[in-house]
Amino acid sequence: MTPVPQGASGPGQPDHIDPARSACVLIGVDAYTKLDELKSVRNNLTQLRSALTDKSIWGIAPDRLQVVPNPDTPHALINPIREMAELAEDTLIIYYSGHGLKDLDDDQLYLTLPGSEHRRPETAVSFDLVRRALQDQSSTQRKIVILDCCYSGQVLDGMSAFDVAEEVMASVTEVQGLYLMTSTAQNRRALAPKGEPHTAFTGELLNILFEGIPDGPARLDLNTIFQHARVRLRDRKRPEPQEQDQNGIGKLFFVRNRARAPADAQPGGPPKRPRGRAIAVIAGTAAVAFAAGLAVPYIAHVWPREASGPCSKNATLLSYSDRLDKAQVENERVSGLSALALTGPSQALAVTDDSNFGPGRVFPLSLGSAGSLEPEAMRAITLRDSAKTPYNNSRFDGEGLVVENGGETMLISSEIGPSIHRFHIADGMEVGRPLPIPQRLKTAPEGEAQVGRTIEALTATPDGRYLFAGMESPLSADGDGRGSNLLRIQRYRGTPGGTYTPDRQYAYATGSGLHLVELVALSENKLLSLERQYVAGLGNAIRVYAVTLTGAKDVTGITSLFNQPADNRVSSEPLFDLAECPSGSPGQVESKQEQPGPLLDNVEGMAVGPPLATGEHKGWRPMYLVSDDNDSARQITRLYAFRVRVP
Repeated sequence: MTPVPQGASGPGQPDHIDPARSACVLIGVDAYTKLDELKSVRNNLTQLRSALTDKSIWGIAPDRLQVVPNPDTPHALINPIREMAELAEDTLIIYYSGHGLKDLDDDQLYLTLPGSEHRRPETAVSFDLVRRALQDQSSTQRKIVILDCCYSGQVLDGMSAFDVAEEVMASVTEVQGLYLMTSTAQNRRALAPKGEPHTAFTGELLNILFEGIPDGPARLDLNTIFQHARVRLRDRKRPEPQEQDQNGIGKLFFVRNRARAPADAQPGGPPKRPRGRAIAVIAGTAAVAFAAGLAVPYIAHVWPREASGPCSKNATLLSYSDRLDKAQVENERVSGLSALALTGPSQALAVTDDSNFGPGRVFPLSLGSAGSLEPEAMRAITLRDSAKTPYNNSRFDGEGLVVENGGETMLISSEIGPSIHRFHIADGMEVGRPLPIPQRLKTAPEGEAQVGRTIEALTATPDGRYLFAGMESPLSADGDGRGSNLLRIQRYRGTPGGTYTPDRQYAYATGSGLHLVELVALSENKLLSLERQYVAGLGNAIRVYAVTLTGAKDVTGITSLFNQPADNRVSSEPLFDLAECPSGSPGQVESKQEQPGPLLDNVEGMAVGPPLATGEHKGWRPMYLVSDDNDSARQITRLYAFRVRVP
């Protein structure tokens, strides 16, 4: 008898999984209201889609692959499976990554949704609903299901996944031609290792997809991929995956072995190593795992590329994180972050503006390392006036934040008025009277400032002797010069925790069409400025400048800045443009609206630490930016970490 070659399912049967006649659904949940966040799941989906649509790997058409991030109802999770099944004449591939829950009463696996809760199976989706959706689609020849079910643990951000290979298989036997791969054995903990961009299981699968298997066949089947992934995970003392194969699906050729593919078969040749630190390809999309079922001996990999690298000769993006986006702390939304102030090497405070989710608040933040941000918000500090009444958004619109020397009090500017208040950090109670605001800087009818465009920036020198308050837009008499807004920066002289008195004003010209949203004082005469612009349909411009006050004239008594000599103004030079920072591989960074680059969003807050005293980057400063999501589903609360060198 002639043996059936590897990849063949029998005489007259196809020997491969055809991307032109197949369909994929990649489902992932990373943002939870009651369970721990799983940041790596978002990366899983992004990179898995990239791998499966890559013609040098598998090459499914983008319109035959649907990504479903954070489905909030059972219908939102199940319906895409039914829709894509209508397209799948050859094979339907379903991938799910997120928390997995098990109900002790009915012994079933439940796939979680963003609002799922422990011990409440009605808040999740029984795997039986997935089985029924598969059973209903009789036209699809084969079904492949990859389950990377997880929830974060305390040490390794562990995920709980259950071996549906044995536990759930009994409920899916009615589906003919099924291949099932799971991340762990029954009731074992899988891993989403802290500091790694992907879950352990999906990371190994992606490693195989992108790197291939050295000395392996030219085309890889699911069984081969699974075995290599299992060995690699076992060698690394990580939970071992399980598989179940009906009707020989696991023997069908699935993806090309990139370790065997000629360089000219890969677009642009083989991936090149960037000069920055290598990143492990352990990350991918859990979807890639499910679709590819791949895993290979662990190889250091530099592709997909992370969003990091030089933005200019004086600034380098180290990392970014969307972990705070739509997060909640004790049922309070972390939203509308408009200013940032460091309180330690990896701690900060962030103030909210006129948020719809509550009164004026300040969130203490733990940032993680600059090279791998893992921000976490703690219980908010509610800002209260001297009568102990919380400041609501009709009375307070926090935009600038200074932590005063000693760390007991903070100064916060509000665009309403405008005004500058002092609060105790411990309890949010207001201390004393607001600082005096020059009359011209107030809104009409008292002054000339534009409503909602007043004191947006607030900073103090390291010794606290000087305070700088920057206007977002020009006074009515100041106007603009050839597209540059002509603004005023008010300097105060005083004592931290004590009295501050208006001292002098500086004239500041923004970039064309930009507005001043933040200042950081490095010394009495050196500032960094953050400028922003938003154009509907085009997105944001975000730029940082080094500002020198030396030699600038006091413009307090000048009626209008329009047509004033240029040497009356402060001088500035560009430090970097966020649009020029490396955003990594396509799809690596999420963007919810049209932007010039995926990293861009509504950045409003900036904080800068002291120069590094030792090491390779001696003299460089750590810098953090934060974006304000304006309580909008189309905007992101994003934190960025940089190192900068001030010329």
